[in-house]
Amino acid sequence: MIRKLLIANRGEIACRIIKTARRLGVATVAVYSDADADALHVQLADEAVRLGPAPAKDSYLDIRKVLDAAAQTGVDAIHPGYGFLSENAEFCRACDSAGIVFVGPPAGAIEAMGSKSAAKRIMEDAGVPLVPGYHGTNQNPGILEGHAQRIGYPVLLKAAAGGGGKGMRRVDRAEDFHSALEAAKREALNAFGDDLMLLERYVVNPRHVEIQVFCDQKGGGIYLFERDCSVQRRHQKVVEEAPAPGMTEELRARMGEAALRAAHAIGYVGAGTVEFLLDASGAFYFMEMNTRLQVEHPVTEMITGQDLVAWQLAVAAGEPLPLEQEDLHILGHAMEVRIYAEDPDNDFLPATGKLVRHRPPKESESVRVDTGVQSGDGIGVHYDPMIAKLICHGRSRREALAKLDRALQEYQIAGVRHNIEFLRRVINHREFAGGRVSTHFIENFEAEILGQEHQLTPLNCAAIAACLGDRERRDLRAAAPKADEHSPWHGGDNWRCNLASARSHNIEYRGRQVQLSFRHSGEQLHWQCGDMQGEIRPLPGREIALVDGRRMNYSCVQTRDGGSVFIDGTQVEFTLLPPDLGEGGDRAQGLDAPMNGTIVTLLVEPGAQVEKDQPLLVLEAMKMEHTLRAPAAGTVREFFCSAGELVDGGSLLVDFAAEED
Repeated sequence: MIRKLLIANRGEIACRIIKTARRLGVATVAVYSDADADALHVQLADEAVRLGPAPAKDSYLDIRKVLDAAAQTGVDAIHPGYGFLSENAEFCRACDSAGIVFVGPPAGAIEAMGSKSAAKRIMEDAGVPLVPGYHGTNQNPGILEGHAQRIGYPVLLKAAAGGGGKGMRRVDRAEDFHSALEAAKREALNAFGDDLMLLERYVVNPRHVEIQVFCDQKGGGIYLFERDCSVQRRHQKVVEEAPAPGMTEELRARMGEAALRAAHAIGYVGAGTVEFLLDASGAFYFMEMNTRLQVEHPVTEMITGQDLVAWQLAVAAGEPLPLEQEDLHILGHAMEVRIYAEDPDNDFLPATGKLVRHRPPKESESVRVDTGVQSGDGIGVHYDPMIAKLICHGRSRREALAKLDRALQEYQIAGVRHNIEFLRRVINHREFAGGRVSTHFIENFEAEILGQEHQLTPLNCAAIAACLGDRERRDLRAAAPKADEHSPWHGGDNWRCNLASARSHNIEYRGRQVQLSFRHSGEQLHWQCGDMQGEIRPLPGREIALVDGRRMNYSCVQTRDGGSVFIDGTQVEFTLLPPDLGEGGDRAQGLDAPMNGTIVTLLVEPGAQVEKDQPLLVLEAMKMEHTLRAPAAGTVREFFCSAGELVDGGSLLVDFAAEED
């Protein structure tokens, strides 16, 4: 029996494990880095132990520090969550040596699936279908290119030790092979400490369907049906759902049985996921096996009514699986989206900053939010920028989709850029609504999903005017003397003798700069922006406003340099610009660091003539590489950084001169 559990992780998965453990009567110990000293998972746990500085290698990835924390607190078991040490065979063995239960598979199973090339050979022997490719250890670039020619383009380069899209490149032409190989190896070495690559034929327009398996220590094993994770960007999953659209019972059984063969072939124990590519003909091919709990496991829990974390703890304690295969049934449909701090309008660049507001939708039996943050927390550069997972369940796919869209409208995040609007566009696209998805879904419909112009509408203007009016009233009243609360001079409401109270502000909305004017008339606020005008009246003490006579949900959040307004299920973000005093000249042309990170390599020499969009340097941030490109044809006059240097977001990296027209 497990009486005390240490969670060797952070964020939403740590919070999820702590909540399940508490429900089972198991005491919990959290670990944390300096960046997470006040994190939600630390607050939820019964005890917490500091590991070290913010970088993961000095804290969450340090096996000795985690085991010292376990010894200090006298735990029976360690749950690794996912990421960090969850698929580290050395950590698993260290737990065994210390007499601590590792909540996961044995070290041998982790090692067997840890190398994608070795995993392919095991799966081939087990009769699990494979995509044609090269899984050998000879990494000579010429040898690899020869295998690419044999397989046929397009080919996919994949890090043998990797996952999550890191160290992965699609290559369509032979002339691009070597540059793609170098980039993939570099990213794999940085993310996993191993640059061994494998090659596979790139299956055109496949679906990504994975099977949840579970095995106990007595040789028993079942599969808990499938999840469709086809909608991806950069090989990172965006929407996950269960069951997969259009799945037949016959195909489900064949894929489930193949997944169990894969698990039994490596002596698997615990929760695992076998990932397949599924083509239009119904043929499926093994991709990899994740020897841990998956980020998207909640959709499986929703359609089976089971708690997979509770299952993990039971199996780790030596108990048999609680159900047989015939006891499991699919109950309705579930969907999950990952809410990230990122900027979809800027190539999904991760965002950092303070969560001024984090207000998820109200949870219920059909709406679930897994998160590790709360209002006031910071999103930093050291870890994955996921804010939360939003999961919705319905009796049908259509109902689950409707609930998910409604929940996204109710979700309020201010202070950092996020992807909620992008997610709504994805799930409301006609092809997604019809269940017609593939791993190229976002790529195929990029113009519709990402290419939409952000128009400044009357509703946007009304929302911004209300937020500015609220800001001014609050500031003025806070600053006004309290000597005579009835004096108009102390009212703080912009009162003017024989003159209407009016204000004009320069604002920026989605890259567009406009002037917005407004004036108060009692509780009514009249606004004008160009040819548009209207009025809004927030109802005191309530998050409802009258907008041109319509009653609408309304909430305003002030940020340091602007604000966010949530109105009628839409978020309107704006920046308040300083007045133009005519003093500034043209800013020197250059490229700024989009966020904190490390310079990986400079791709051109100072003085080089470059074309528009030509790569100039590579920046690594949050374990992903980001290529900065020339904004126009011109000359790179000087670099203000060098390879290996840590740079701050917003710092000038390149002095660049565009060609004159």
